[in-house]
Amino acid sequence: MSRIKDLQKRVHKILKDMDDNQKYANAIAHLHGVSLAAVMIAKKRGEDPELAAMAGLLHDLYAYKSGSYDDHAHKGADYARKVLEDLGITDANETDIICSAIWHHDNKDQVDSSMDEVLKDADVIHHSLGDPTKEVKAHEKARFAKLSEEFGFC
Repeated sequence: MSRIKDLQKRVHKILKDMDDNQKYANAIAHLHGVSLAAVMIAKKRGEDPELAAMAGLLHDLYAYKSGSYDDHAHKGADYARKVLEDLGITDANETDIICSAIWHHDNKDQVDSSMDEVLKDADVIHHSLGDPTKEVKAHEKARFAKLSEEFGFC
């Protein structure tokens, strides 16, 4: 099995006990949507698409598991590290790259490392295009405008 499939299987196992079926469906859709967007962005920018996919799958896992978005990026990075170490599918450097992206993904107004930016942008793409009937979030408008220009969507 591939590393991505192994991680997807673990993510689904962690979330399977969510009480609300709609919240479970939303969690799976968001994590997979961000993962897919991260792969596309990483490929375009010359970053590692496999690590981008993993970061996308893990970026909000802690929030969905705990039911809390309180400091979810930092707590999520710590939780993602435990998941990755438990699975043993990444080396220390890969784990650090993934966890840094998760740690910084909520700082949409800052510029961080290139992989951090891939995850932030993937999150914005899914927030902004996942439901085309919703307005782009105010704090994501500037980043979405840059992404629209980079990828040619309006």
